[in-house]
Amino acid sequence: MSAVTASCLCGGVRLEVAGPPLWTCHCHCANCRRAHGAGSVTWAGFPADSLVVRAGADVLRRYVAPDTGSTWTSCGTCGSPLAYASPRWPGELHLSVGCLDDASAIVIDHHAYAEEAPGWCPITDALPRSAGC
Repeated sequence: MSAVTASCLCGGVRLEVAGPPLWTCHCHCANCRRAHGAGSVTWAGFPADSLVVRAGADVLRRYVAPDTGSTWTSCGTCGSPLAYASPRWPGELHLSVGCLDDASAIVIDHHAYAEEAPGWCPITDALPRSAGC
């Protein structure tokens, strides 16, 4: 896997990062669930300095969480959540696997914040589970 591309729902934002991912996970933390409106979010981590915005830099929107300094990046046109970065993991960019143009080569490593998985979206596979990341 030499490069990984991603896009938003409307196609206005096009991203590219060097692959393969450093790690992958299904995250069950409350912040990820709220940001995506889902029971969990599947992330793939990449070196932040490998990100190239191929289209849509002008419509990217960023929310910086005041309590953590984490940055959530989405498309300002269609609202698709695309990426996450945190001072907790300097030099890493987390891309939402759901926005990857071809996720067929992605293999999920583990469940993060497994203890926060909601009862209405239980973990039912045998992947390793961690409390936190």
